[in-house]
Amino acid sequence: PASFSFWQQLAQIFIADVCKQNSGNEKAKYTFSIPVDEISSWLTQAPFMRGIEYLQLATAESLWHRLAEALEIEIIPFDRNIGAYLSAYHAAWNTVGRVCFHLAENKNNSDHPFAFLATYTTRLSNTANTQHVPLGRALEEYAGSNKKSQLLSLLLPVHRSTEKSHLLKNLVDTGNIFKPQFFSAHEAHHFLKDIPLFEAAGVMIRVPNWWNSKKPPRPSISVSVDKKDTSTVGLDALLNFNLQLALPDGEQLTSQELKNLLNNTDKLVKIKGQWVEIDNDKLNQVLLHWQTIERQVEKNGLSFSEGLRLLAGVSKKEAHDASLEDIAAWSKVTEGPWLKEALERLRHPDITRDNNHITLFKKYLRAKLRPYQERGVQWLWWLYNMHLGGCLADDMGLGKTIQIISLMILIHHKTESTQKKLPHLLVLPASLVGNWQAEINRFAPTLTTFIAHSSSMQKDSNNKPLLSDINLVITTYGMLNRLPWLTETSWDMVILDEAQAIKNPSSKQAQATKLLNNQVRFVLTGTPIENRLLDLWSLFDFIAPGLLGSNRIFANYSKQKAKEEPGNPNKNQFYAAVRQLVSPYILRRLKSDKSIISDLPDKTEMQTYCTLTKQQIGFYQQAVMELSSKLEQQQDGIQRRGLVLSYLMRFKQICNHPNQWLGHGKYEADKSGKFERLKELCEVIAEKQEKVLVFTQFREIIPALCDFMTTIFGQSGLFLHGQTSIKERSKRVDAFQNEEGPPFFVLSLKAGGTGLNLTAASHVIHFDRWWNPAVENQATDRAYRIGQKKNVLVHKFICRGTIEEKIDSLINDKKTLAQEVIGEGSEMVITELSDAELLNVVTLDIHRALGENEALLLEHAL
Repeated sequence: PASFSFWQQLAQIFIADVCKQNSGNEKAKYTFSIPVDEISSWLTQAPFMRGIEYLQLATAESLWHRLAEALEIEIIPFDRNIGAYLSAYHAAWNTVGRVCFHLAENKNNSDHPFAFLATYTTRLSNTANTQHVPLGRALEEYAGSNKKSQLLSLLLPVHRSTEKSHLLKNLVDTGNIFKPQFFSAHEAHHFLKDIPLFEAAGVMIRVPNWWNSKKPPRPSISVSVDKKDTSTVGLDALLNFNLQLALPDGEQLTSQELKNLLNNTDKLVKIKGQWVEIDNDKLNQVLLHWQTIERQVEKNGLSFSEGLRLLAGVSKKEAHDASLEDIAAWSKVTEGPWLKEALERLRHPDITRDNNHITLFKKYLRAKLRPYQERGVQWLWWLYNMHLGGCLADDMGLGKTIQIISLMILIHHKTESTQKKLPHLLVLPASLVGNWQAEINRFAPTLTTFIAHSSSMQKDSNNKPLLSDINLVITTYGMLNRLPWLTETSWDMVILDEAQAIKNPSSKQAQATKLLNNQVRFVLTGTPIENRLLDLWSLFDFIAPGLLGSNRIFANYSKQKAKEEPGNPNKNQFYAAVRQLVSPYILRRLKSDKSIISDLPDKTEMQTYCTLTKQQIGFYQQAVMELSSKLEQQQDGIQRRGLVLSYLMRFKQICNHPNQWLGHGKYEADKSGKFERLKELCEVIAEKQEKVLVFTQFREIIPALCDFMTTIFGQSGLFLHGQTSIKERSKRVDAFQNEEGPPFFVLSLKAGGTGLNLTAASHVIHFDRWWNPAVENQATDRAYRIGQKKNVLVHKFICRGTIEEKIDSLINDKKTLAQEVIGEGSEMVITELSDAELLNVVTLDIHRALGENEALLLEHAL
C-alpha cells in the first residue's frame, strides 16, 4: 500500500544520511541532525491515509530521533563502528578505499570542454579531509601478489559500474580509466546521466555544482499567473497568463535563442555562460502543451480555480503528448505578487491581525476568543472577502461554532451599511439545531435567526418566510429536499456543519447542498477530511466546484495511482498536487499541537443536546399524565416522595431509551435520540483514534451501550459496575491505559466515578445526568487528573424539552431553586416541590423535544 511505501521512504532517507556520515573504519557516533529540506519534501508526498492529521515536521523529527537511538543500540555489537555496521548490510556502503570520479570544466578547449579523472582515497588527513590520488597510483601501491585482493576490493565498484555504463566500460577496456581524460559535451552528458549508476555501485562522484542528478539544469518554460487589474475576486475571478522560456538562473531567452536551442542536437549545451541539459522532443512537447493552454486562455480567460490547478501541476491533456512528469520537469508555474500574497494569507492566517475586529468583538460578542480562534476568524474573514470557500477542520472542542459566529458578527457589523445584506444559511444534522441556537443566543444575541425545521415552523412551511430582517437561517440536511425555497433563495454565505454528511457525492443531501445559490461556502468538520481521497473530492466539490476536476476523472486517476508501484514519481506528484490544491482552503488545528495545548483549559465541558424520538415522546407524555393523576390521589408525605422519586427515575430511563423503561427488547439506536447522538460523537472519536469514557447511573443499560459502541469502533471495549471484582477492575483499567488497549470504557457512575486513573481517555460522555454536579465532576476527574497530557472534552447529554434540560438550565442560571437542587439531597428537594412546581419541571416541551422525522409524522397526523 501507498502508506507502507511512504514510511519506507523515511527509512531510506535515514539510511542514506547514515551512509554520508560513514567514515570508513573510524569509530563514529551518529549525529541526530535531521535533513529538514529533504524531510519537508517527503512530507508533501504523503498519501492520503488514516492519522495523516498528526503528520507534521515535529512528528518526523521525533521518529528521526527514535531511529537514531535505535541505531546506537544496533551498532554496539560492531564496537560502535558505523562502517562495520553498514558493511554487514550492504558492501557498497563501506568499500575499503573509495574510488571517486571527478568531472570538471575545461574552459580552454571548446571541442572538449570537460576533463575527467578517477581517483581513490587511502586515508583521511589530520583535518579529516579526504585525500585523493590518481587511480593509476593504485596499480603501483598494490603491486605484488600479497596485495591483489586489496586491489580487487578497491576496483570492485568500478567493475560493477561497467556492467551498466557503456562509457565507463570503454574507459576500463582501453585502460584510460587510470589516466586523465578530456570529454566532449556529448561524453560529459553521458557521464552525468550515469552518475546514479556509479553511486549505486559505491563510487564517489565530484562534479560542478551546477549539476544535480535529481534536478538537472534545464531551460524551463516559465508560466506566471496573477489577478487581472479589472477582475473581481473569487473562484470566478480572471487571472493573467504569461508564458516565457528562461534559463536556470531566471534569465529569459528570446525567440531566436529558443529556436537555436531547439536546433542543437547536443544533449548538453552552453548558452549565455550556463550549461543546460536539452531534450528537444520533450521540450517541444511541453512547449506545445502550454501554447495550447495559452490559446484557450486568450479565448475563454483563466479562472481563479483553474489558475490554482495550474500552480499545483494539474492541467488537462490536450492535443499534445507531454506527460505530467515531463511537464513538471521542463516547466514551472509561479504566482504573481497579488496571488502570492493571497495564498500566503490563506496558508498563514496569523500574518495579519485586525484590531478593528477586536473592537467589534468586545461590543457584540459575549465571549473572549482564544488566540488560535482569532487567527481562525481572520482566515475565514479573508476567504469571505475573497469570495472563496473553505473548510474549518479544527479538532472537536476547539470552538468551530464560536469562530463562525464571530465571522457573522464581522459580516453584519463591518460591511458597508448601504450594502444590502443577504441572509446566511447554516445546514446541520437535526440533533445540532438546539446547540447552535443556544450558542448564538448566548454569544451573539444581536444576530437574528430563523429555524427552517419542521418542529419550529407552521404547517405552510413550504412557503418562503419573510427573511428581510433575518441574519441566519438554520436548517437540516433532510429539510433541503423538503423545502424548495431553500434552494431557490439567494444566500450570502452557506455553512455546513458536520460536513462529513456530504462525503458521498451521489447522496440526495450532498446533491441538494450543491444546488444552493450563494457567494461563499464553508464546511465544518472535526473528522480528518484527508483520510479518504474521494471523500475529500465531495467536500471540495461543494467548497470550490471544479478545483479537483470532475468526480469521474478524479476517482479513476486516484484508483490508478493507488495501484502504481511504491515510489513511482507520478504517484507522489499526484498526492503532492492534490495537497497543494486544497491546503489553502483547509484550516486544521489539533489539540496535540503544543501551541494549541498551551492555549487551552485543562478540560472543556459542553452541553450536548439530544432530541427525543416519537416513541420516547409518547412514553414521556404518558408518564407526566400518570404522575399528575396520581399526585391528585396521594396525601401521605412519605408515599408522595416515593411516588415522585420513582417517576424521576422513569423520566431518566425514557430519556435514555424506551426499552430501558420497558425492561425488555432490543436497544435499537433509532428509537433513542441519545443513542443517535452517541453514534455521531463516537464516529468522530473513532476516526481520530482517540479514547472515551461513558458514564451512566444505570447498570442495566451498560451491556446495550457496549454492544452499540462496538459496532461504531469496530472492536469491543470495556465496562465496569458495582459487581466487577477488585482484581478485574485493576486488569480492565490497565488494559484501557495501554496505548493499544480498547478504545472505550463504559462505567456506572457510582462504581467508576472515584478512585480510578483513566488518563488514556480524551473524551468523557455523561450519558445520563446526575442531579448533583459534584458526582459528575468526580467521574470526569477519572480522565482529567494528574498525568493527563491531553485536553479533556466533557460531553453532558441533555434531552431537549425534558426534565434534564430544565434542571440543567436552573443549575447554570444559579437561581434560588438551583442552589437547593445541586446539594447532596437534590432529588429529595425536588420531591418537596408543590404539585404545580413539580409538573412544571417534568412537563415535556414537545416543540423542543421533537426530532425531524417525528415532527413530520406528527404534522401529518394533525
